[in-house]
Amino acid sequence: MSGSYFPQWRLRASADDGQGAVIATDERLPAPQTLAMGVQHVVAMFGSTVLAPLLMGFDPNVAILMSGVGTLLFFLLVGGRVPSYLGSSFSFIGLVIAVTGYAGQGANANLGLALGGIIACGAVYLLIGLLVGVVGTGWIENLMPPVVTGAVVAVIGLNLAPIAVKGVTGNGFDAWMALVTVLCVGMVAVFTRGMLQRLLILVGLLLAYAIYAVLTNGVGWGKPIDFSGVAMAAWFGVPHFAAPVFEGRAMALLAPVAIILVAENLGHIKAVSAMTGQNLDRYIGRAFVGDGLATMVSGSVGGTGVTTYAENIGVMAVTKIYSTLVFVVAAVIAILLGFSPKFGALILTIPGAVLGGVSIVVFGLITVSGARIWVENKVDFSNNTNLIVAAVTLVLGAGDFTLKLGGFALGGIGTATFGAIILYALLKRRQ
Repeated sequence: MSGSYFPQWRLRASADDGQGAVIATDERLPAPQTLAMGVQHVVAMFGSTVLAPLLMGFDPNVAILMSGVGTLLFFLLVGGRVPSYLGSSFSFIGLVIAVTGYAGQGANANLGLALGGIIACGAVYLLIGLLVGVVGTGWIENLMPPVVTGAVVAVIGLNLAPIAVKGVTGNGFDAWMALVTVLCVGMVAVFTRGMLQRLLILVGLLLAYAIYAVLTNGVGWGKPIDFSGVAMAAWFGVPHFAAPVFEGRAMALLAPVAIILVAENLGHIKAVSAMTGQNLDRYIGRAFVGDGLATMVSGSVGGTGVTTYAENIGVMAVTKIYSTLVFVVAAVIAILLGFSPKFGALILTIPGAVLGGVSIVVFGLITVSGARIWVENKVDFSNNTNLIVAAVTLVLGAGDFTLKLGGFALGGIGTATFGAIILYALLKRRQ
């Protein structure tokens, strides 16, 4: 990389030009391939970025729009050095529901309270980033070494897994279609080559969507896809923005989520460093600032809190394309889609079974990325400290172990994150 703020992205003729399988962060593919990869990253994040706001009563179009804006802010803050997509964070869901009393249907009547808390969380996150920029990451490394960050990354995938599985096991047909989707993605990954293989998630989803349409709309075996909403939706429309309300209790409850986001972001950077072979530690502070700022901007207009997206780690892990320009393309696509009700209606036609099948694959890739951190950093599991920290963290997160402290509830990801940090701090003293 050059000494300039942004890299001088070197052109690679294709993803398979004989120079090696990996496309580095400071390299770029030809425009058509970059566009295709950007679309795949949008597809990878879309399920969760739409699901999270729906679970909290937010407008999905605003969430999509702000995920794109947030990704661009992150890109600018890190100087285009860290490949990352910012999408809706699941870490906020439990606390947002607790703060707003959301009943789970329609729009959230107390959305403003949640937005004020999300902004407070982003501010804390930003301050942590500034602190890291001044004093370095040593204190974070001491609190969250590879055994901890690897466990936290793996836990994110494991904790999200039940969401995918429960969504496709309501009836036998959906369960079988989810497995068909997994098979489609797997076959594309193994039996194709070149860019087709690199677009395995997008291509696999399209194949499964086509199979589902034939079996339902054609043969009549399951619930058919309804395209009437797509026909009625406008091509362009402004999403429903909302204003924050700053209330002390809500802000106090949501602000600590920043610690979870720090662990997620740190795990993301460690995972990408392991996959690319590049040390990205010097960008951790700027990454925290970028993520915190993006969360504040998102909350100020009605969007969800954002985080570096684990789904996109999974895509990078399997495609080995880390060019940061791909994420600029993905961000621009997301912004355009945020202003398109017709596209939102089209996405809503994707059957839950197909989306669930893709989620099973992606969440699995996230989990394996956590394990890869252990492998790349040669974590010694004959050391009982590492063994106990990893074992307990995985079970707390996968089991969604929740702690309640008065009106404050700490869900599985949060419990696992804090548990891993505290347990390691206590046990390492014996060494």
